[in-house]
Order: sequence, then C-alpha cells, then structure tokens
Amino acid sequence: MNADEQQPKRSTPINVGVIEDHPLYRDAVARVLTEAPDIALGAVADSVARFAVQEQPPGSVVVLDLKLRGVQDAAAVLEVGQMGHKVLVVSAHAEQPEVLGAMQAGAKGFLSKDVDGDELLRAIRTIADDNAYVSPTLAGMIIQDSEDRHAGPKIVLSEREKQVLRLVAAGERDVDVAEILNISVRTVRSYLDRIRDKTGERRRAGFVRVAIREGLLR
Repeated sequence: MNADEQQPKRSTPINVGVIEDHPLYRDAVARVLTEAPDIALGAVADSVARFAVQEQPPGSVVVLDLKLRGVQDAAAVLEVGQMGHKVLVVSAHAEQPEVLGAMQAGAKGFLSKDVDGDELLRAIRTIADDNAYVSPTLAGMIIQDSEDRHAGPKIVLSEREKQVLRLVAAGERDVDVAEILNISVRTVRSYLDRIRDKTGERRRAGFVRVAIREGLLR
C-alpha cells in the first residue's frame, strides 16, 4: 500500500504553495504535489516577493527553500509566516544554524532536499493538521540549542540596539534602517557591531533568532 492509500480521506484538499528557485527541483516538487489526490497546488514561485503577489489561500502549507533571491533564510520563513501560511522548509542546507534559524522563525517543519516524495507528502499532511514535522535529528538540535540558551548569560541590549536588530531581522537593509531611524548608515553598522559582540551572532539568520528570542518580532 502506498503513502496516498494509507491517508484518511479529507473533506477538502490541502492548499499548498511552493517557493523554490531551482527550476528542476521546483518542477519535481510541483509534480509530486499535483499527483497527490488530497493536495491542491496553488502558487509556485522562485522568490518570496513573486509568491506574495499571487493569490494563495491563507492557512496554506508553503514548501520553502532557504537560499533564494531577495529575502532568504530565517527572514523568508518569517515573512511567509506573516502572510498567514504554515511553512515547511525543504533545503539542501540542513546544518544546525539553518535548522534552528528556520524553526525559531516559525517554520512548522524542516526537511533536507534528499527526501523522497512520500516523506514530503507526509510532512505536508502533518503540518496541515497543525502539527510539527521534526525528525529525531532535528529534534536533537532544537533540544540542545534550548538547553544551551537557557544555560548562557542573558543578553542586554540598549533600546536603540533593539530597534536596529528588529529592523535588520525583519529583512531591512542597512540603508533602510538608517532612513527609518533617521541615523547614518555608519551609525547603523556601529550598532550592528555592538550587537554582534553581545550576541556572538554574525549572520542574518542569527539576528532573527535573537530578535525572536528577545520578543522583538511578533
């Protein structure tokens, strides 16, 4: 019996969107979804910006790659989640920083791109039912990270550092942050250096994790 035959019948299909910039992989995922009897494939795009202008029903499961043009990584997860969708990350980059950044930004599941079609469908169905899809390996990463964070010293940021961190984590460029806060780009970068020193984070995904942990992104 295949994976589709094992699934209970649904009264309505699962709405699913795809954001993936690799044409061959995007087509392969779309084909798997189209062939599944309980899934309605909707918007398929190569970036978050192009996905956003298409009409994808709120509450859809969105299969999201991390390394995209424009908004990417944890910031992409955050933006798609803010559209009202449930994010399933499917990425070739499944190391601890990417996994933790995505999950802390609100992803409901994370798969490596080497998964087969059956597992992809299983993850989508699990997330559609408002459950998380986390493999034992990913669960181990998340548990360890939680233990490490609770054991570490509390990060103390100034109000201005919090403002800069929130904007950068939300995807704003340095020049945009400077304009919004009415300060110079050099000053923005000076604040970012202080934030890096205090948090130990060097990349945008790390900034997103810290911003979420500090309650700066809702």
